[in-house]
Amino acid sequence: MLPAKADIIVRADYVLKMDRDFTLIKNGAIAVKDKKIAFVGADEEVAAKYTSDTIIGGSGKVAFPGLVNTHTHAAMVYFRGLADDLPLKVWLEEYIWPAEGKWLSPEFVGDAVELACVEMLKAGVTVYNDMYFFGDAIAGSTKKAGMRAVVGVGILDFPSKSAGTTEEYFANAENFIKAWAGDELIVPGIAPHAPYTCSPDNMLRAKKIAEQYNAPLHVHLSETRWEVEEIKSRYGKTPIAMLDSIGFLDKRVLAAHCVWPTDEEIEILAARKVGVAHCIESNLKLASGIAPVTKMLKAGVKVTFGTDSAASNNDLNILSEMSTAAKVHKAVSGDPTALDAKQVMLMATRWGAEALGLGNITGSLEEGKAADIVVADLKKPHLVPLYDIYSHIVYSMNPSDIETVLVNGRVVLDKGQLTSADESEILHKAQWWGQKISSAKTG
Repeated sequence: MLPAKADIIVRADYVLKMDRDFTLIKNGAIAVKDKKIAFVGADEEVAAKYTSDTIIGGSGKVAFPGLVNTHTHAAMVYFRGLADDLPLKVWLEEYIWPAEGKWLSPEFVGDAVELACVEMLKAGVTVYNDMYFFGDAIAGSTKKAGMRAVVGVGILDFPSKSAGTTEEYFANAENFIKAWAGDELIVPGIAPHAPYTCSPDNMLRAKKIAEQYNAPLHVHLSETRWEVEEIKSRYGKTPIAMLDSIGFLDKRVLAAHCVWPTDEEIEILAARKVGVAHCIESNLKLASGIAPVTKMLKAGVKVTFGTDSAASNNDLNILSEMSTAAKVHKAVSGDPTALDAKQVMLMATRWGAEALGLGNITGSLEEGKAADIVVADLKKPHLVPLYDIYSHIVYSMNPSDIETVLVNGRVVLDKGQLTSADESEILHKAQWWGQKISSAKTG
């Protein structure tokens, strides 16, 4: 029988499937057809089954699933470096919220998200989970870049540039969810900001909408000591316990940070199957603390990686989050085996997708899943010699090593260059906005 025609064949010295068996194929290949992974196996096995006019990768390459950024505010790339070296409460209330009040608009958000997508794709991120405002602008720019995203429309108890009343916030969210339902790249959701900015009633109202439309929920939770004490003073319970007491927590919730959970709250997160986005670099930079990740993992909590915003990190580099987390948790636990490289890779790929409800679509290189694939160059001074591919990816790899990225079977990054948009134009717009913001700041 003649080989079938694939749209693309990806070849690599190492193919990391990131399936439940942690299958690692040396001298492997991936056949891509109709946006999906048709077959994964040894190069000779794939060659016997498929042929293609488009061959990607080859000798000296590694292929792995697209990385997943489970918590960010993509449009805040335009506020990168605007206010640094400050506590979260001061940073947020005295700098970021006023800047958002002045500058946020659909145009601003759309332009900024284009820049964020370029940055993430160049760092091997194919899926991100966003919490912000003007969801249509976020979704439109993300889809234009050819990237996959879960977009949660933000909910607050107080007015902002996106909504003047509670009713308007919820109308915006519901309209967005209805408009983007069923899209192949964008999953619409709802994102009540945090227990200190959203009342219990509004939290439950958000959950009701999520249940009605089978949409994901995204929330900041137990990020700082101040938040814990504030929620205790308001409701007599710590943040996670409070949300659990009102029936908010379940498997559709992705909780960002979870820096200060009690042991009992860790058990709640595990029992309710809440996914957690660990944003270690943002937490370190804002001195929010270090989340008890090893405790959460031991309890069965699905912990993943998020960057938070570029205004508090200051980048959208999941590879850096992976390396930093693996090292810091070894130090704080006193256990050099904590968060080993395989575990970290799992958290950044399959677990990230599963925590976002996308585990049947992406997160691993398995037949039938979407072809969300990263190819990186191993012929670099910091990547040779090679003894353990997982170790090299987690501890040594940089975004500059990412060569090719496919999302949904489409090549969106080729030889390090964006194929879906004009990168120079995106950078020019970013500089233009930056000059406007800088002039207003100093004027």
